[in-house]
Amino acid sequence: MMRSPQAAGHATWRDTAACRHHDPELFFPIAAAGPALDQAEQARQVCQRCPAQEPCLRWALDRGVAFGIWGGTTEDERRAMRRAGATTVPCVRPGEAGSR
Repeated sequence: MMRSPQAAGHATWRDTAACRHHDPELFFPIAAAGPALDQAEQARQVCQRCPAQEPCLRWALDRGVAFGIWGGTTEDERRAMRRAGATTVPCVRPGEAGSR
């Protein structure tokens, strides 16, 4: 029988992520306007309460993830962070990182 990383004592940020208990579709809005903005805000609220927010965001930044809400940030916010040469992961709260 194969043991999970968590059972083997190798838990990762994904094992504690709050998004594990939500529909993955929530974190991948299909637009950047209209109802998709509400969806993105709902996802960001989940991230705000997540103990894995910082490592999740770092993971997305390190890999150049272009789609979805990761670590409470949108694609545009992560793109701006990369352009600005962010070397640290900011504490992100819903509605603070963007210019909405």
